[in-house]
Amino acid sequence: MSTPVTNVAPNVTKLQRNLGLWHVIIIGLAYIQPMTLLDTFGMVSRDSGGHVPMSYLFALIAILLTSISYGHMIRAYPSSGSAYTYTQRAINPSMGFMVGWSSWLDYLLSPMVNIILAKLYLDALFPEVNSWVWVIGLTALMTGVNILGSKAVAYFNSWIVFIQLLVIGVFVYLIYDKLQMGSYAQGTLSEDAYALWTLKPFWDEMASVGALITGATILCFSFTGFDAISSLAEETKDVKKTLPKAMVLTTLIVGVVFVFSAYFMQTFFPSNPEIYFEAVDETQAEILMLVGGSAFQAIVLGFAIVTVMASGISAHAGVSRLMYVMGRDGVISKKVFGQLSPKFKTPVNNILIAGAVALTAGAISLETVVNLISFGALTAFSFVNLSVIFRYAVRDKRVANFKEIVNYVVVPALGFIAIFLMWLEVDGTTFGVGLFWAFLGFIWLGVKTGGFKKPVPQFKEEDL
Repeated sequence: MSTPVTNVAPNVTKLQRNLGLWHVIIIGLAYIQPMTLLDTFGMVSRDSGGHVPMSYLFALIAILLTSISYGHMIRAYPSSGSAYTYTQRAINPSMGFMVGWSSWLDYLLSPMVNIILAKLYLDALFPEVNSWVWVIGLTALMTGVNILGSKAVAYFNSWIVFIQLLVIGVFVYLIYDKLQMGSYAQGTLSEDAYALWTLKPFWDEMASVGALITGATILCFSFTGFDAISSLAEETKDVKKTLPKAMVLTTLIVGVVFVFSAYFMQTFFPSNPEIYFEAVDETQAEILMLVGGSAFQAIVLGFAIVTVMASGISAHAGVSRLMYVMGRDGVISKKVFGQLSPKFKTPVNNILIAGAVALTAGAISLETVVNLISFGALTAFSFVNLSVIFRYAVRDKRVANFKEIVNYVVVPALGFIAIFLMWLEVDGTTFGVGLFWAFLGFIWLGVKTGGFKKPVPQFKEEDL
């Protein structure tokens, strides 16, 4: 009698589930990098008409609604593909690919932002050193930590996040102390000066909704870490419970820090930012000098180099996982992007590719990258909200009671509307570049599907 043949599954290398709630929140907070509010303050104050905290508040509401939608989609699809996977499964595989492709402008450029910021700080401290020394050295560090795995990222970032929050607390206290004494950035500014406790940083007779939303559109960049942690789904314990909670908590924590800190900053710098800053688009160094003096500036800038590296490391982890999932699906090269290192259990090829892109940080401006990241982020946020409606309300018909209607129609619809209002204020050049990038993705999708005659490749969830 012949022995029956049993098909034994090969020993497939998988991502390791070793992250708990606190690990994920820390990675999210490090990605967001709370101290980024000092870098974007000048450009947002200019574009919002001097109402940075209100722009932060609008962005927080939009992102909080969207984070709830992300939580719903994580429960349905606990995969590391984030908005790409959710749109692919809930709406349409082709649409999912286009969302994933557009999201690369968010994920792939985010590590570069942190290299740009670190270079700016180091140039201020060591002007005699060639900038490329910092770009190459910091990119190598960021790449190396990510190859070791996501838990190493969480441990590296935990103490950095704590010190960031402590620095912001000291910074806000210094402003509060000056305001109590009637001291502003340019002395006491008569009729232009705000009282210590006032609603003017949120709204006054000069405020306009359009300007506030323009500011919020830029600040979408500041919140992008909340969605990036969804790319850690396959490395998180009890993912359906942990990640939705982590996303909302990360958004709330950093949102409160942003609004509270921006209030005091806007009160201290109440007028046109060009009065105070030589470089309105890169304000951290000047703000630190005006608030705390040269010693405080040097200490915080030195630490800020570490904080942006923590953010860059988390961003690097996020984009490498997105590329891994798209490669595993086969919509981009599986041989290059869809592989994990048997030794490190991480997508080493993707980590190296993201590092190579980060090396271009020496030749591009901060504002350009921030605007492109916002385009990618708004694309992802829009389609995650729509995915909730398509999956739960349309496909699953979960609209039988008031609670389901609120969860699966009202909240995602409000989130989509809030994001759509930001789309209306996107810079024209950024919009054009984003559309061109999307067009390239559309061409690639056509090639991959034989002129759209074959289905878009997808990975089977049961293979996880």
